[in-house]
Amino acid sequence: MKKANEFSKDLNFLKAHTNIIVLQEGESALAIAPQFQGRIMTSTTNVSEGASFGWINKKVIEAGFLTEEERKGRLENQIYVFGGEERFWLGPEGGQFSLFFKPEDDFEFSNWKTPAVIDTEAFTLVSHTDHSATFEHHCELINKSGTIFKMGIGRSISILNKASIENSLRIQFSENIEFVGYQTHNQITNIGNQPWIPETGLPSIWILGMYKPSPETIMVIPFKAGEETALGQKVNDTYFGKVPNDYLEVKNDVLFFKGDGTKRSKIGVNSKRAKGIAGSYDAIGKVLTLVTYNAQEAPHGYVNSAWEYQEEPYAGDLINAYNDGSPEPGVPPMGPFYELETSSPAAALKPNETMVHIQTTMHLKGDEHELNTIAKASLGVSLNDIIESL
Repeated sequence: MKKANEFSKDLNFLKAHTNIIVLQEGESALAIAPQFQGRIMTSTTNVSEGASFGWINKKVIEAGFLTEEERKGRLENQIYVFGGEERFWLGPEGGQFSLFFKPEDDFEFSNWKTPAVIDTEAFTLVSHTDHSATFEHHCELINKSGTIFKMGIGRSISILNKASIENSLRIQFSENIEFVGYQTHNQITNIGNQPWIPETGLPSIWILGMYKPSPETIMVIPFKAGEETALGQKVNDTYFGKVPNDYLEVKNDVLFFKGDGTKRSKIGVNSKRAKGIAGSYDAIGKVLTLVTYNAQEAPHGYVNSAWEYQEEPYAGDLINAYNDGSPEPGVPPMGPFYELETSSPAAALKPNETMVHIQTTMHLKGDEHELNTIAKASLGVSLNDIIESL
């Protein structure tokens, strides 16, 4: 079992190093860092003595922002891995329209650099209550093809009550289930004078959740069954080399993917296959995590983040999952953590137009019989199916 007061300890640590906003609903709570782009650092089902679900990189947070000289030769020169349970990011990561590579650079890790807007720039806190917080930011970005995006960013976070979670899941649960849930409204607006067009690259909203792994955590993504000719491949499992069979099991309409933080691997499910939900189950902590998003029309597809020149830059994935681990023998992992991620469609916006991507995250903890009922209703599989999959 996870140690008691884990959330309290994480909260005290965070408050010692950056400004933190706490949203609370009954016993459930979130810790949000405005300085780190309004990211949700962690959450709990029990504010006084509960587990802390977000992975936090204490070493990087403790060190804080470094000078340019100090950053040389360090990972912080490319990204500040602060961690955090849900962060606002922008895609695509790779390809000719990448926001992470300069026009003249090859797709090598040493050239990869996170844009300042999602790395070092703080978002402005516009307003907050006990149950919500709203942020905004303005920025200018250049993609690998040299296209300039003048962008307004909006992000609002709300903590959910029990009725809202039950309504979202379309199932009720008893007092034997501890819960925390939150919804984020994320938007980008074209604040320039030129339309954003597919030929010169389109951005997308990319929301990533970093969670603490366990030896018995397995991610679950249900998907639509059907022929690859009509729906595309069931899963893209070659982001960092093919995922071994003992880490990924793909069935007719569901996949199971280890979230144990021991093997660096990433998978994706495309928009034709996606069912609007992804999740995980930690059999040690008895925690069921569910992530949903607003399904919307995608006339220009989804951005492709593969690190290569792309023939199909808008044939990317809607849902991604990542398991951290050593990138190569002898090199320590970045975390360890695991991630569930969702993306908006590619944003072909005219001046003053806005795209919105809404993500809802829920952690449910406690009675396994009830969690089993919820898992079957939401993910289409039982806890036993998950536990015995890998």
